[in-house]
Amino acid sequence: MNSIRSFLFIPADSEKKLGKADESGADAIILDLEDSVTPANKPAARKLAADFLTARPRAGRRYQIWVRINPLDTDLALSDLAAVVASAPDGIMLPKPEGPAHVLQLSHYLDALEAQAGLEPGSVGIVPVASETPGAVFRLGEYGSAGLKRLTAITWGAEDLSAAIGASTNCDASGEWAPAYKLARSLALLASHAAGVQAIDTLYVDFRNEEGLRASCRAARSEGFTGRLAIHPAQVAIINECFSPSAEEISHAQRVLAAFAANPDAGTVGLDGKMIDIPHLKQAKRVLAQAGIAA
Repeated sequence: MNSIRSFLFIPADSEKKLGKADESGADAIILDLEDSVTPANKPAARKLAADFLTARPRAGRRYQIWVRINPLDTDLALSDLAAVVASAPDGIMLPKPEGPAHVLQLSHYLDALEAQAGLEPGSVGIVPVASETPGAVFRLGEYGSAGLKRLTAITWGAEDLSAAIGASTNCDASGEWAPAYKLARSLALLASHAAGVQAIDTLYVDFRNEEGLRASCRAARSEGFTGRLAIHPAQVAIINECFSPSAEEISHAQRVLAAFAANPDAGTVGLDGKMIDIPHLKQAKRVLAQAGIAA
C-alpha cells in the first residue's frame, strides 16, 4: 500500500464494531485502546485487539491494522504494547507525545518486543498524534531532523489540545479552527513533509455532514495532507475519494512528465499555453505516486 488515505478508529472493546472492520473500506483501521475504552474495559480490549490481529496476518490483508495505545506517561502503555506487538500490527499510534523523544522511546520498546516475538526488526511503524499537549506543538519542528526510522506519518488532534489549555471550544465564530489550532495543524503538516512522511489530517467530528467532510478533505489535500482520520465508517468512502487523484489529475501529470521527457535538457517547458518548471514536475510525480502509477 503506497499511501494510507483513511485511518478508521474502532474501539478495541467492541466486538460488534470489530466484526464490521473487514468491510469498512478503510486503508487502515486503528484498534483503539485509549480514549474510546473505559479503564475497566482495557484488559478485555487488549485481548480482543491481539485476537483480531492474530486472526488477520499481514499476508493477504487488504488493509493495515494499527493500534492506538495509551500515552507513554501512563502505567497502561507498556501493558498495551506487551499485549499486541507479538501479533504483528502494522503500527502503533502514539497519543499525547511531548515530541520526537517520546517517539524514540516507543521505538526502543518496539525494538525489544519485536525481537522477543521474532518479528522483522523495524516492521512496526509509528504515527504520533503530535499536537495534543501545548509543549508538543512547540516541538513539531524537531521531527524533520530527528531521524526516526519507524516514523510513518504525523497527525494532529484538536480535542485533547483544547482540554489541555482549558479552552471552551477549538473553533472560532465562523466554525473554522481557532488560531491556536490552525497553528498546530499547519506545523503538523510542515513537520510531516520535513520528516518525509505522510501528513494525516485530524478527525472531522460531524460524521453526518457528508458535504462538509468532502469540502474539508478536498481543502486538506490541496494544502498537502495525504490522508485523514475517520471516526465513523460512513466517512471512509468520502475520505478515500478525496485523497485519491482524479482521472483528470492523473492525465495532466502524465502529460507533464511526457513534456519533460521530450525535452530532457530543459528546466522549463510549455504545456497548454503555460510555462511549467521543475516544481510542476515534482508535483506530477507525487500525483502519480499517490495513484500507484510508476513515474
